[in-house]
Amino acid sequence: MRMMISFAALFLSVILMQLASGGLGPLDALSGLALEFSTTEIGLLGSAHFLGFFIGCWWSPRLMGSVGHSRAFAAFTAAGTMSLIAHMLVVDAWAWAAMRVAMGLCVAGCYTVLEAWLQAKVTNETRGRAMGTYRLVDMGASLVAQMLISVLEPASYVSYNILALVCCAALLPITLTTATQPDTPSAPRLRPGLAIACSPLAAAAVVVAAMSSATFRMVGPLYGQQVGLPVEQIAWFLAAFVLGGAIAQFPAGWLADKYDRRHVLIGLSIAAVCSCVVTAWLGVLSAEGVMLTAFFFGLTSFPIYSVAAAHANDFATADQRVELSAALMFFYALGAIAAPLVASKLIEGFGPSAMFVMIAAGHIVLIVFGITRMRVRPTKAERTRYVWSPRTSFVIGRLTRGFRDKL
Repeated sequence: MRMMISFAALFLSVILMQLASGGLGPLDALSGLALEFSTTEIGLLGSAHFLGFFIGCWWSPRLMGSVGHSRAFAAFTAAGTMSLIAHMLVVDAWAWAAMRVAMGLCVAGCYTVLEAWLQAKVTNETRGRAMGTYRLVDMGASLVAQMLISVLEPASYVSYNILALVCCAALLPITLTTATQPDTPSAPRLRPGLAIACSPLAAAAVVVAAMSSATFRMVGPLYGQQVGLPVEQIAWFLAAFVLGGAIAQFPAGWLADKYDRRHVLIGLSIAAVCSCVVTAWLGVLSAEGVMLTAFFFGLTSFPIYSVAAAHANDFATADQRVELSAALMFFYALGAIAAPLVASKLIEGFGPSAMFVMIAAGHIVLIVFGITRMRVRPTKAERTRYVWSPRTSFVIGRLTRGFRDKL
């Protein structure tokens, strides 16, 4: 209990930041529709967010080393707050894209500070409870964030102002905490080639994971609107995906520790393809049917990143794991930058089902590549433990490194 109280400020900041940033994606999509942005322009907003996220992941450890944890967190939060307030002051898709870059920078920077602070404070005895609580808090806030669009009016200054207030409030727990600011850790080197050297399959899998998650969360509101869901049901549609992904981590982790992780990756992708096919080709589904397919899609696609990370870590040495985590995040960011824009163009040209056709195609390529890689080399006899790996910052590997002991 004492440990939880000491981390309360960090966890409260996580909740507030997740609510502000997680609510912005679907609100921007629905606001863009209300303001008659093109489908491609709305997809551009999602891609811009992840461009800012990638820049923030790379730059934030360096800024934190220059000015310290609290000042870096304040700077990133200010960038996010300003981007939220500016939305209804300049109603232009390209201006909004620049604002989404700033918000992506804010998210990556704030999570880098929070995770670096958490890593500095945990001990071997408290690491498990701290990480478990962190994952629960982050995923719970993400789930609630999807529901915000049911109460926030699209294209309204008041709606964006509310999110800006929540984002600004994330400053208070960190800046007012009496806890001693920890020493700044060195920034991990970004070596994308390390992920390919350890596991080309894992590098490909995280790109497909980004294609699935980033597309659904950034372009999913467009799909929901075009298949006739009202705003309240679009919120449940997005939340069903997040809920399915959260529930899937436990059985996926058990399977990944018990069986060949390449089999698990291929199995998850086959199930994801089935979900996409059902959604794309069954025609008009009832609202309940749409929710169910979203839940099943999250159940099958969300754990792919963590399974891929576990597989890559099987082939890495202990001193490579932090840099490997950053390398995998690099490939995830690449996929997340490209996917929303491509998906929106496909929806504009071929209708809403094209989004799931694109995602299914990515998973089919992963299945074929996975089968090919199984012919190239055997899996490791001694494997690391499965760890639910958040896609939050380049320094998350420092937090998860202690869990990846041999099975």
